[in-house]
Amino acid sequence: MGENDTIAAISTPPGEGGIAIVRLSGPKALYIADGIFSSSVKDGKKRKRPSAAKSHRMLYGFIADPATGEQVDEVLLSVMRAPNTYTREDMIEINCHGGGIPARKTLELVLNGGARLAEPGEFTKRAFLNGRIDLSQAEAVLELIQAKSAQAEKLALEQLSGGLSGKINAVRDGLADICAHMEAYLDFPEEGIEEKTEGQLKAGIEQARENLLALSRTYEEGRLIREGLKTAIAGRANVGKSSLLNALLGQERAIVTPLPGTTRDVISEYINIGGFALRIMDTAGIRRTEDIAEMEGVRRSRQAIEGADLVICVLDGSARLTDEDREVLEAAEGKKRIVAVNKADLPRAWRPGESGDCISVSAKTGAGLEALKERIRESFTSRAKDPAEAAPGAIITSLRHKTALERAAQALERGGGALSDGMPLEVVSIELRDALDALGEITGMVTTEDILRKIFDEFCIGK
Repeated sequence: MGENDTIAAISTPPGEGGIAIVRLSGPKALYIADGIFSSSVKDGKKRKRPSAAKSHRMLYGFIADPATGEQVDEVLLSVMRAPNTYTREDMIEINCHGGGIPARKTLELVLNGGARLAEPGEFTKRAFLNGRIDLSQAEAVLELIQAKSAQAEKLALEQLSGGLSGKINAVRDGLADICAHMEAYLDFPEEGIEEKTEGQLKAGIEQARENLLALSRTYEEGRLIREGLKTAIAGRANVGKSSLLNALLGQERAIVTPLPGTTRDVISEYINIGGFALRIMDTAGIRRTEDIAEMEGVRRSRQAIEGADLVICVLDGSARLTDEDREVLEAAEGKKRIVAVNKADLPRAWRPGESGDCISVSAKTGAGLEALKERIRESFTSRAKDPAEAAPGAIITSLRHKTALERAAQALERGGGALSDGMPLEVVSIELRDALDALGEITGMVTTEDILRKIFDEFCIGK
């Protein structure tokens, strides 16, 4: 499969909808479209061919099988000529009627006409390979598609606009200047190039290292914004955990019965609170049981609590605290937690103040839910900044980026140490080059096929 092939795919999700889009990109895109598209002809006018149309024009007509003349669909066809396209190649987008059959038949005709089916993310990969975007921007495209909150969308757009690339490239440019000076002095000592003082070199290297470490430290904020705050709803059996999940979601997601042990596994859903995504997990009730399936559910509940960013400990305010309640509170000890005292619609059997910072709620009537949501939002905003409050691209969301930043910082630390120890400038230069390579992996200046495959395989086909 060559990069000069013409590729095609359905770029819209399957199922019924208003439109479905078939996308083509490559040197034969316009001519493949010529073979299957017939424009609407009136008063004997010559039919319009996509290959003869001006760029960024939309044509109205029909898709037809060139072998039989049978019409497949009534469409709008967009013509986009290189280089002013998403991939910097000639592109065609065919707007079919929504539903599986028109788009699928259109795609079949496109493939029969000489295109091949695109691989996952191949349109965006071509945008990267053709220099329209760098690798961090390509990753931002995927994060924009997968954004689960307004904040995640905003952060992805910041990175797509080049905010992160700008910060990385600024550090790379500074390091490249230091490298160029040192290597010029080493390669051409007879030219008498003035050597920067050791203090200047160390200061430049240290400043670059501090900038990279500061950027690396934003990963936790970025992860919370991108993935959502992992929140476990924990408690003993029958305190109303599933009812609370349903109340927060506004739908009957979890099965609720009066029988203990109804929830056997962790149920995970996303909810948006104050513009932030919350990945909320309903867990099995923590209790002692001889049921093998329920025992596994309890084990997974403890695992969910351990891996959560926030734990909502649910207690039953209409019954006295039990050893199992205390066991739940103990399991969440040391975690960011909120104690939700449920069943506020029933007479109280104890005062909530006994277990610390509590919120009284009723999953049945909805009482206290807004206060609970506000407390959750406060927990989120105390750990993750709004991207609008930071400089563009100042928050990273990718573990790949964090790892590359840390590798670059470590190389700079070694380079600064070598300089302080009086080692030859050649050694310092090697470490700086390692740092430059690590940063280049973020933007794609330095990359391998394995890195590209891992990134673009996460995309859907058609993007």
